[in-house]
Amino acid sequence: MRILSVNLAVPEMSTAKRVGMTGINKRPVDHPVAVRAPWPKRTGLHSGLAGDRIFDIDHHGGDDQAVYAYAREDYDWWEDELGRDLPGGLFGDNLTTVGVDVNGAVIGEKWRIGDDLVLAPTFGRIPCATFQAKMAEPHWVKRFARENRPGAYLRVVAPGEVRAGDSVVVVDRPDHGVTIGHAFRAWMTEPSLLPALLEVGGLPDDLRVSIGQRLGR
Repeated sequence: MRILSVNLAVPEMSTAKRVGMTGINKRPVDHPVAVRAPWPKRTGLHSGLAGDRIFDIDHHGGDDQAVYAYAREDYDWWEDELGRDLPGGLFGDNLTTVGVDVNGAVIGEKWRIGDDLVLAPTFGRIPCATFQAKMAEPHWVKRFARENRPGAYLRVVAPGEVRAGDSVVVVDRPDHGVTIGHAFRAWMTEPSLLPALLEVGGLPDDLRVSIGQRLGR
């Protein structure tokens, strides 16, 4: 299990209405990148990676979305489905992985990357209008949700550096067993699964509140 590429934003204008500038387009860099907790979503550094850029600070970034990882294997699956090349970083991922079951990661498990960096998965990436505009695929938001290959947002447990080629080792895994894929499916397509998520440690606090609101609690 390793990091295939580390990707930082190359800002561009989005064709999605009312979006303006976006940092969803990320491209690989060939140098180590410092990773640290970015603090609150609207008032902090926004991205966990030094040199990365996030513009929609109402919906992206902050401690629970400090880093976004997507598996090369899932990119390859989408390439077959869409009939086009999909380079790492196109989906907005900071880390493109190889050999890591990103969607099967248990919420709150700990990944040691390289020598010092430790990250913990928090939730899947919820598709948005910016993502749909970037992909220019019909009904992309619904399709991405239905296929349940969201990739994982991660919080920073211990800061460090990351570079392409770094190993990824799962050093701790909670017993609750709720994976990124399961939680994403509950939120996006199977709301009957939502009540169980409220008992999961490591779930972002704002998401827990939103789940409670959807359930009328």
